[in-house]
Amino acid sequence: MGRRRAPELYRAPFPLYALQIDPSAGLLIAAGGGGAAKTGIKNGVHFLQLEQINGRLSASLLHSHDTETRATMNLALAGNILAAGQDAHCQLLRFQIHQQKSKNKAGKAGSKEQGPRQRKGAAPAEKSGAETHQEEIEFSVENLQAVQTDFSTDPLQKVVCFNHDSTLLATGGTDGYVRVWKVPTLEKVLEFKAHEGEIEDLALGPDGKLVTVGWDLKASVWQKDQLVTQLHWQENGPTFSNTTYRYQACRFGQVPDQPAGLRLFTVQIPHKRLRQPPPCYLTAWDGSTFLPLRTKSCGHEVISCLSVSESGTFLGLGTVTGSVAIYIAFSLQRLYYVKEAHGIVVTDVAFLPEKGRGPELLGSQETALFSVAVDSRCQLHLLPSRRSVPIWLLLLLCVGLIVMTILLLQRAFPAFL
Repeated sequence: MGRRRAPELYRAPFPLYALQIDPSAGLLIAAGGGGAAKTGIKNGVHFLQLEQINGRLSASLLHSHDTETRATMNLALAGNILAAGQDAHCQLLRFQIHQQKSKNKAGKAGSKEQGPRQRKGAAPAEKSGAETHQEEIEFSVENLQAVQTDFSTDPLQKVVCFNHDSTLLATGGTDGYVRVWKVPTLEKVLEFKAHEGEIEDLALGPDGKLVTVGWDLKASVWQKDQLVTQLHWQENGPTFSNTTYRYQACRFGQVPDQPAGLRLFTVQIPHKRLRQPPPCYLTAWDGSTFLPLRTKSCGHEVISCLSVSESGTFLGLGTVTGSVAIYIAFSLQRLYYVKEAHGIVVTDVAFLPEKGRGPELLGSQETALFSVAVDSRCQLHLLPSRRSVPIWLLLLLCVGLIVMTILLLQRAFPAFL
């Protein structure tokens, strides 16, 4: 049997580092670039239209936004506002889609004049007298405010995140400071030292609590600039006397079928590269008490990124060796895995949202995960719908059938049984 392969959805002309999905318009937003080095590799943000064509999910480039000499390394999305981490700065972008019908007179036979290009997948234009109506898409991206968010000797913004109502965004970078900004003015409202060394990731909860993880091996929970608690994932999990772990990623997620429920998920990786790498770990935490609920190994490949589906049902993981996996959030059981799907570090993963155009685009699949990597490719990972009948019920039915068969045989052949 050959190795499982994920379909390639799109290939950009530059390395890809960040990914977001806009559910209302069905847009996939991928960003990256070659940076300021004069290598000829461009920097940009690409807006792709997701569509179902002949039962398959596809993507076509709708708009390319040039970011000049700045590569986008991280993204956050709130409505039609993007927060893009570019070097030591955070740049806000506003994108807008205008769909309008243009009215054109029918041309004579052999005429070379053509109306606006009809959108792919749009319904054919209907004739009305001597006129046709076609749909034209206008896409615009506007640079809003920008602000420097990191001030170390080698400054770099590593993560950006909006709060639940998109009125604030938080940034973290190599100087170890968390900075919180108003949207869209980017007026700074809070600044505090969260870690000694780089901040690797941060997550904002719906109650205003902020979780940060850093290279100082700590994961901390904050209420504004006050430390609430620190996470200790090995309290109810494995312990290693000779292996030092650090937190690589953190994400909040809903609890399925519990509107008020909240979980935190973290990834722990070995702090140093070893010739025989120990396993990495996934941990689920109670989102209120921040006590560990469950910890499981997620293999020996070093995890590079983490995503949680909108309903909190699934977790998506990417690795530094290019592999992609999908896990059940409740049990931390792996459902899907493609080894070295990209062949190089996976820089971001994102699930297709379950609202807006999500269900229409998903079709009969249970979930869809997108991944991007330094190899410039965006891949699609589909999880087929699992059986709806529980295993215990299938086993019970099998036992019942066996018992009924034995009873029937006893009646038919009483002398032999």
